[in-house]
Amino acid sequence: MRLSVVLSTLAGFVGAAAYAHSAGYFVTFMTGNTERAVIGTFVGDSTIARGAAYIIGSFVLGVFVASVCRRFWWRNHPHGATMLTTLALLAACVSDYIQESTQTGIGLLPIQFVAFGMGSLNTSFVKKGEVSIPVSYVTGTLVKLTQGIERHLVGKGSVYDWLGYAVQYGGFALGALIGGLVSLAVSGRFMLDAALIGSALVAMYTWRADIRYVRWQEKRRGEAGA
Repeated sequence: MRLSVVLSTLAGFVGAAAYAHSAGYFVTFMTGNTERAVIGTFVGDSTIARGAAYIIGSFVLGVFVASVCRRFWWRNHPHGATMLTTLALLAACVSDYIQESTQTGIGLLPIQFVAFGMGSLNTSFVKKGEVSIPVSYVTGTLVKLTQGIERHLVGKGSVYDWLGYAVQYGGFALGALIGGLVSLAVSGRFMLDAALIGSALVAMYTWRADIRYVRWQEKRRGEAGA
């Protein structure tokens, strides 16, 4: 639960950073992006429609690439997805810097890299080849939270049926709040840099939380004590 909350907080923070940096694009809300991609064409806003479609494609690509990597290289490594997310955010910052230095304005490419990272981050928890805890799927989290509360109230469940979802949702909201506070102190052009720093710190945390790293540390302490 602790690790899922940390990753949900990161997702909320990165999502807020991308929103503050761009023209209001969401990198964690694929439901809204799908509606934008479809409806934008009918309301005469084809630019928004294309942008939303590109973000969806980048998000899906991030899920696919991270899933392939997990299958062949980092099985049961929660830190693999966060490291890929950090690399995607680094690419977002570099592409953003290039666009600014060439005075081409704020393009969509950096946000596409961020969406790719969010897709990757959602593969952090996999069970039997499928995601068991989607870290940025807030709609589903709220549904499960409410259903757990209902079961608890009618005597068919316990507090544990909804507490985990409540904490996870709170973590996402906390991340968005942190992103909002950071945007007050940091201008929009540097929000992606702040997201990169946050992702790198979380990647280090997930690496240290990996059970193999913990056992390696215990082994080293045991050898030192001997």
